[in-house]
Amino acid sequence: MTLAAATNEGLAEISNYLIYSSMAVYTLAFFAHMAEWLFGSRSKVARTAAALTAPKGAAAPAVSVRTAGGTTVLDKPKVVTRAAAGTRDVPDGPGAHGGTEKGDLYGRIAVSLTVLAFLLEAAGVVARAVSVQRAPWGNMYEFSTTFSTVVVGVYLALLLAGKNVRWAGLPLVTTVLLDLGFAVTVLYTESDQLVPALDSYWLWIHVSTAIFCGAVFYLGAVGSILYLFRDSYEAKLARGDKPGKFATSVMERLPAAATLDKFAYRVNAAVFPLWTFTIIAGAIWAGDAWGRYWGWDAKEVWSFITWVAYAAYLHARATAGWKGRKAAYIALVAFLCFLWNYYGVNMFVNSLHSYAGV
Repeated sequence: MTLAAATNEGLAEISNYLIYSSMAVYTLAFFAHMAEWLFGSRSKVARTAAALTAPKGAAAPAVSVRTAGGTTVLDKPKVVTRAAAGTRDVPDGPGAHGGTEKGDLYGRIAVSLTVLAFLLEAAGVVARAVSVQRAPWGNMYEFSTTFSTVVVGVYLALLLAGKNVRWAGLPLVTTVLLDLGFAVTVLYTESDQLVPALDSYWLWIHVSTAIFCGAVFYLGAVGSILYLFRDSYEAKLARGDKPGKFATSVMERLPAAATLDKFAYRVNAAVFPLWTFTIIAGAIWAGDAWGRYWGWDAKEVWSFITWVAYAAYLHARATAGWKGRKAAYIALVAFLCFLWNYYGVNMFVNSLHSYAGV
């Protein structure tokens, strides 16, 4: 074995070690997020304080006084935030920590552990790239590890930008662990060189944009799912129904349904043009590799179906009768199309793209 081959093999082993180490830290982050939710149940004092706090720039809410059986009762005012026309005016929840110091402490620990796990995983992806001296997404294992790294990176970037997205921490870490577990057990492939058709600079352009789009689409899907739950919770309250204690404890800490809906729409709309470019870049690469730009290969077909589904979602958001829950369902169908395009087509459908290997 030559020195270069031995070095590359050693780097591949280091990459595996870093990926497994990141999984261990992600597991700790998962338990920290669970502790944030468990210890962050909002107390009566916290709810009263939130109700008595006026929104920024608004006048202090009035307290109504009524008499019941000779006893003076102060009714807590309803504090609302502005929402778009046709939506309910309800406040955002305080977050998973529930406005408690202990819950917030565990939440900060969870974010710190997530940062550490992200750095370890990113180092593992880079070590894999150096070991094969190419882009680290030549097969499904490499794509999965890179994809989960980018997902966490986008989430942390939003936190760094001051966006209120810590509510996504627990579902994010959970799915990242599932993705990495599937990657290291089912999808693992020894590092190797690419087949000639994949050995192109378009690999860096086309696949990198696909990974980034998938990461943002994932966050949009999480927002849509939580929106559906929160919207059902708000609808029950509006009807005068009383949700269960568990649902109340969780839902009241999430952002309002209108906020979650707006978040999902904004991230999906922002990345949709890049997904369009991804398909165009793939067509150009196909022209270089196979001598034709579009051949209705399974991967090409499902990429286009995904594009149509997200285009339908954006159109639905602009159509009065399809806003809200109907649009959210379309967004989730679109993300399922993306997942099928990645996992299903690669594993169960004969495709020209299958030669990349599992």
